[in-house]
Amino acid sequence: MGIDPGSKCTGCGVIDEVNNELKVIYWGSIKTKPRQSFPERLKFIYDELVAVIKEFNPDEIAVEDMFFATNVKSALKLGQTRGVAILSAVNEGKPVAEYSPLEVKQSVVGYGRAEKQQVQDMVTTLLKLKEKPDTFDASDALAIAICHIHTATVNIKIKTAKKI
Repeated sequence: MGIDPGSKCTGCGVIDEVNNELKVIYWGSIKTKPRQSFPERLKFIYDELVAVIKEFNPDEIAVEDMFFATNVKSALKLGQTRGVAILSAVNEGKPVAEYSPLEVKQSVVGYGRAEKQQVQDMVTTLLKLKEKPDTFDASDALAIAICHIHTATVNIKIKTAKKI
């Protein structure tokens, strides 16, 4: 499962790898309401992520890591939202991996500075979707999940090669 944290909209996506082919299980966006206080937003995001985790029971969860932000207040809110995403996974007994936006874009598009539209287009292609995910947050979450599957697969191959 991939999570793209945001205090206004958090993307989440669940994919599976079957016979070296990626298959989408679920994608969605958790949208908070402007009238909610920030603590209420965090609780809402937490509750919704826990519901998704319980429903789809992913083996592992990948969360996008912090990126450089010039606005300190926005960076703090993003950090708190990331914390809620990580807490939701850990409280449900799931291992957590973290990837920078650069790593995710490099893994999915092949270029670390790709635009959100490029990521969305590649996610749609790689997962053979009939339609694009409805938000960039959802496509980013799927991209994070793809990045994690690719990275985990490579790490397993490296460990196996070292044993030989």
